[in-house]
Amino acid sequence: MIPLKLVAANDTVGALLAIGEALDGKQAVFITPPEVNGKMPEQHGLPGTVEADIALIVESSGSTGTPKRIRLNAASLMASAMASDAALGGPGQWLLALPVNYIAGINVLVRSLMADTQPVMMNAQLPFTPEAFARAAHLMTGARRYVSLVPVQLQRLVAAAAMDDFLLGKLRRFDAILVGGQALDAAVLARAGQLGLNVVRSYGSAETAGGCVYDGRALEGVGIRIGEDSVVEISGPTLALGVAENDGWYRTNDMGAIENGILKITGRRNRVINSGGLKVSLDAIEAAVAEIGGVAEVAAIAVSDAEWGERAAVVYVGSPEVADYIAADALTELGPAAKPVRVIRVSAIPRLSAGKPDYLALAQQFG
Repeated sequence: MIPLKLVAANDTVGALLAIGEALDGKQAVFITPPEVNGKMPEQHGLPGTVEADIALIVESSGSTGTPKRIRLNAASLMASAMASDAALGGPGQWLLALPVNYIAGINVLVRSLMADTQPVMMNAQLPFTPEAFARAAHLMTGARRYVSLVPVQLQRLVAAAAMDDFLLGKLRRFDAILVGGQALDAAVLARAGQLGLNVVRSYGSAETAGGCVYDGRALEGVGIRIGEDSVVEISGPTLALGVAENDGWYRTNDMGAIENGILKITGRRNRVINSGGLKVSLDAIEAAVAEIGGVAEVAAIAVSDAEWGERAAVVYVGSPEVADYIAADALTELGPAAKPVRVIRVSAIPRLSAGKPDYLALAQQFG
C-alpha cells in the first residue's frame, strides 16, 4: 500500500510535484476541486492509502450524471504521454489552460514531466479570456509548443485572433493545439485552419488516460473498433485499471463509425432520447443547430412530454431572429421526432470547470 495525497486544483505547482512523485511510485494522487478561502473541499470515501499499482485517481466530468472516480497507474499515464509525443512530432513545452482536477489538465502536467520541461500555467480558476491566453503564451520558450483546449476556448480564441495580430502570432507558434472534451464545430475548425493554426482533434476520456485518438486515428498501441449497437470500443496500454472487459476492450459511452480508417463519433449513448418510439440523438441536434448562422453556442436537453414521452429542448446563445427557424425548419433532415418542443435563448450556456456544458444545470432550469 502507498499513501494517497490530496492536492487542491488551484495548487498547480503542488499538483505538478505530486504527480512527479506518483509517476515514481512513491504515492498516489487525487486532485480535489479548488480550495475555497484556503479550505480544502471535503472528499468522501477516499482512503488514506491505496494499492501500490495506483498512481492517480481522477474524476470524470459528470456533465450528464454523477462523476466517476477512475484509477490509473503510472504505466498508463506514461504510455499516453509517449504515444502523444510520437503523434505530435516529439516532446515539447506545454501551456496549461485547463483545470488539473480533470484528465486533460493532468495530462499537461504528466507530459511536461516526461519531457522535462516547465509548463506555463494559466489560472484555470479565473474565467478564460483570449487576453490572458496571449499573455501566458508569450512566456513560452520551448522549441516545440503545445496546448490542450476545449472547444469553447478555441472558439473564443479564433474569434479574437481575427482582430488581434499579437494573439494570432502566439497561436501560430504552437506546433499543435489539441481540442477535445466534446465535438468541435466544423465552422470553428475551418476558420482556425484559415488562420494557419494546427488544430488536432483529440478523443478520449479518463478511462483511456485522456486523448488516445487524434484526428480520428488511434495513437500508437491503441486499438479501436465498433462493437454492438455502434458503440466505440478501445484497447491498449493507456486504459485505466478495471475498465476493460475480459477480452481486454473498454466499452465506451460513445457511438460512432470507422470510415476509411477514421473514427467518427456520432453521439453518446446517454444522450439519446426516445421520442414517440423513435430514437433521437441530442448530440446530432446540437450539431445541426450549431451550423446555423447566428448561433454562437448550443446545448440540447431532454424534456418530458405527455404525448411523445420525451422531446428535445434547444438552449442557445446567439441572434434572437433564428429561434423560429430552429423551432420550425432547422432539423428537418433529422425527422419530426427531432423537432424541439422548446427553443430558449440565453446569454451563456452554463459550463463545468472543464469547459463542457452542464447538462444537469440546464435540465434543472429548463427541463
